[in-house]
Formats: sequence, structure tokens, C-alpha cells
Amino acid sequence: MKLAFSTLGVPGLPLPDVLSLAVAHGYHGVELRAHPEEPVHPGLSPAERADTAAAFKAAGVELLGVAGYARVAAPGDDGPVLDEIRALLQLAHDLGAPFVRVFPGGRPEQSREEADATAARRLGTAAEDASALGVRVLLETHDSHRTGADAIRVLGPVGHGSVGALWDVMHTWLGGEQPSQTYAALAPHLGYVQVKDIASADDTTPVALGAGVLPLAEVVEELSRHGWDGWLCWEYEKRWYESAAPLPGLLDTGREHLARLLNESA
Repeated sequence: MKLAFSTLGVPGLPLPDVLSLAVAHGYHGVELRAHPEEPVHPGLSPAERADTAAAFKAAGVELLGVAGYARVAAPGDDGPVLDEIRALLQLAHDLGAPFVRVFPGGRPEQSREEADATAARRLGTAAEDASALGVRVLLETHDSHRTGADAIRVLGPVGHGSVGALWDVMHTWLGGEQPSQTYAALAPHLGYVQVKDIASADDTTPVALGAGVLPLAEVVEELSRHGWDGWLCWEYEKRWYESAAPLPGLLDTGREHLARLLNESA
């Protein structure tokens, strides 16, 4: 498995500094948070996109994915959501990233069936654009669809290779799933895995990998047992928790912890 970290952990940091961190601390790749407050987002010009792709290539760091904020199950017209996904897909294509992250984003006023159907319809439409651009759209286990069992209710009906799943280990755990259950549900669709650690179920402040309560060893063991060899991406939610320790000082111990888990599971 290859290791990456998300720029959610270093909010607003210029891209050259992000790439320097990846190189200095031994990470193979980076997941870019694609938001207007970040250096890389869908508003970049063609020249800026080319410069970004060139910077990754020069650093020898892979661009794992573009983490967008489109909410595919949200109420409302399909048009704006599909436009947002298409913009993310084009950005990923231009940068050479294989994946685009989207959220479920269902709302309490929707029935489960309505949210599932809305998400499946939009992802089914977006799948054709994704296929044409050579990018996969990944539905993250998050918010209204936080478990593998939730996500598969959407991904099963879509049934397209250009639409898959992003396993966020915190949300599936908070949703009451065991890693073996999540993997069984998502395995045919799994794009990559977001790892993290938190203080407790009641305090989701990010902490160093291995210092919290999430079942990271069980997740890595499950993936290894099935011969899965994709990406583990550390999503350290510094952007939402200003009091959390700065990520750069944790990157070495985080990589070492994941490497130890991988060695133990091998």
C-alpha cells in the first residue's frame, strides 16, 4: 500500500511547501482539498493547472485525488450538483489525478429511499463524464451515508466502474460497522482509504495516528488479508480543529505507525 496525506491537515499551505513535506517525510502522494480557500481548486486557469501538474511531477510525488464538496444526495435540482462534479472531474483530469471525492449530503427531510435514488441518479449521469476523462468519482462514507452498508445502497444501483467508494474509517466506525463489514460491502468499489485517529466517539478532535480510538490495525489487517494494495491517505482535520497539533510535526510518526501496521499485517 502507498501512503498519502490530505491538505486538509495543512490548510492554505502553498503547494511547493506541501510537496516539500511529502518528500521530506516519505509520503508517496498527496490528496488535494479542492476548495476556493486552498491553492488548488476548480477556478484555476489552464496555465495554473499545468504548473500544478508539473510541480507534482518534478517533486516525484503522486497526486492521489481531488477532494471536492459536491453533495450527491442533497435535495434540489440535479443541474448545479452535476456541474460541480464535472468541474472537479475536469480539474482532476487536467492535473493527472485518478480520483475525485464527493460527499453524500442527504438531508433529514428526505426519506432514505429518496436520498439513495437522488445520489444514484446523479452519480450514474456523472459516470459517463468521468469515464470520458479517465477519472473515478468516489462517494465518501460520510454524513448521511457514513457506513459501507449505506454507501452500497447507492453504488450498487449505479453499477459503473467510473464510480466507486472512498472509505473514511472514522465514519464507518462511528456508524457501528466493523472493518470486516465495511470491506465486504465496499471491496468491489473501493478507490482508496482515508485513515485518521480521534480522541473518542464524543470528541473527534484529530490526534496522531495510533494515539486515539479508531481501529486502524484492524483496517490495515483486513485490507492486507484480501491482498488490497491501494492508497492509505491520512486525513488530519486540522482545518476544522484549530487547537489540534500542527500536522507537519506528526508526519514522521504517522508514516512510521502505518508502516508498522503494514509490516505486522504482512
